[in-house]
Amino acid sequence: MARALAGAALLAAVFLCWLTWPAELGRVAPAVFDEPFWTEAESTLAADELENIGIYDEASPATVHITSTVLQRNWFLEVYPSESTGSGFLIDADGRILTNHHVIRGSAELEVSPLSVEADPRRYKATVLATDPTNDLALIQIRPDAPLPYLRLGDSDVVRVGQKVLAIGNPFGLEGTLTTGVVSSTGRSIQNRSGILRDLIQTDAAINPGNSGGPLLDSSGNVIGVNTAIYGPSGNIGIGFAMPINRAKALLRFVKGGGEPPEELGIEGFFVSRRWVRALRLPSTGYLITEVAPDSAAAEAGLRGARRDVIVGNFRVPWGGDFIVEIDGVPITDRGKMQEALSLKLAGDSVALEILRDGEELVTHVTLRSRGVGVSL
Repeated sequence: MARALAGAALLAAVFLCWLTWPAELGRVAPAVFDEPFWTEAESTLAADELENIGIYDEASPATVHITSTVLQRNWFLEVYPSESTGSGFLIDADGRILTNHHVIRGSAELEVSPLSVEADPRRYKATVLATDPTNDLALIQIRPDAPLPYLRLGDSDVVRVGQKVLAIGNPFGLEGTLTTGVVSSTGRSIQNRSGILRDLIQTDAAINPGNSGGPLLDSSGNVIGVNTAIYGPSGNIGIGFAMPINRAKALLRFVKGGGEPPEELGIEGFFVSRRWVRALRLPSTGYLITEVAPDSAAAEAGLRGARRDVIVGNFRVPWGGDFIVEIDGVPITDRGKMQEALSLKLAGDSVALEILRDGEELVTHVTLRSRGVGVSL
């Protein structure tokens, strides 16, 4: 009887092992291998990848997530809060943050949090220091308990097409997203809800809703632009735009107490490259004025726009306007020289323009006016 019970138990154990043995091994006991039959890869990163990682590790702690609460009314005129989100980045250890104006526009309450909530769960209330709607920029501030990491501001006037750029932000609420690309073009102008944003940096680094206000960085980790807009209403198609960081420096000087940002000269025109100099019979490269806005600083200084059109090859060119050769003694050798010379000016500054008018060389001075858009709170 005992022998029968032992035999039955042995059979049951064998049957249980057969049921639970992995089917993929064919219910055969695995062999013991001294070495794997696959090849183990060595984990190595290229120098460019290591550079990207280093920039991200340095810049992401200084990039923040901004939640803006706006009070709205429904059909029954009842007030209710509505939230929108964007990005920003710290520019000093005292908690000053640069972002887009449209990120904080109309806000009743601003809340700032680090990109990684898991690494730093703190949330800060923010106040608005100054705004510049014309350039879609705003400066806000939080009051941290200890100094926070911040980013260095670069020089957007030396940005070149083809150079590598990195964008950090919160697209679609995905905190701490890094995208990379190149500068696709410079000097772009686009229409937004408030007007025309001029002389933007175009990039193919992916920028999506939620990236607004975040930093566009060069390969040294310096901020060269504020990610501002995308081409198209839904998302990235490889065409994004950033406000050059030098456009923000006038706003920062305003906050510092050094003056107010100036309004634009009030001229429209185009840069005449070396290719066009001979065709238009001009002595050098420069900026040809085609239109002068009424009641502008340029109009007050007596600058003139085009009076007729001329045909050059297959092109119709507005002609007869003043031709700017130099600005403050600096020759206009490329399309960025005009903006470069004006980007560091303040309201009340005088700009010396050397122009050609009807074949004669003249020097005229334009006094820059205040835009009145810097709002100190």
